[in-house]
Amino acid sequence: MGASEWDYYVPYQEDLNAALQRLRREVFDAGDYYWVNGGDWRPEAEREPRPQSLEELWEDELVQETGTHSILDVFHVVGPGESPDYSTVAPVTAEEARERLGTDELTRAHVTDFDVFPRSRWIGRCAVLHDDEDAPQEIYFWGHSGD
Repeated sequence: MGASEWDYYVPYQEDLNAALQRLRREVFDAGDYYWVNGGDWRPEAEREPRPQSLEELWEDELVQETGTHSILDVFHVVGPGESPDYSTVAPVTAEEARERLGTDELTRAHVTDFDVFPRSRWIGRCAVLHDDEDAPQEIYFWGHSGD
């Protein structure tokens, strides 16, 4: 299948990891992810119902190998001084934003230029987006994952 790109906007909150966890819960509850065991590639009689919890989802070996092609494939936001690793989210730092886009206060208008930020498969990114008065407005999560 190959990796899939994904992105999400959520209302701003100071705790980026709490925002990620809430988003993951919403995506899971909505069923807005690739469920390998229920895929159209399987005969209908062999399709399994979606899991009842995130824990149950990740207990499945096929899910561990192929992912969900969604925000569910990343588990937490790394903190300052922490290196991003498989299944984590790295926030865009003020230094990165200033160096690559010339501003500390990113907005939705900058999102189209976010390809300047380094990224890797199975490692998400996030950025705090500001309104016209430079107040934090929302958080943008993006990445690509899945096999």
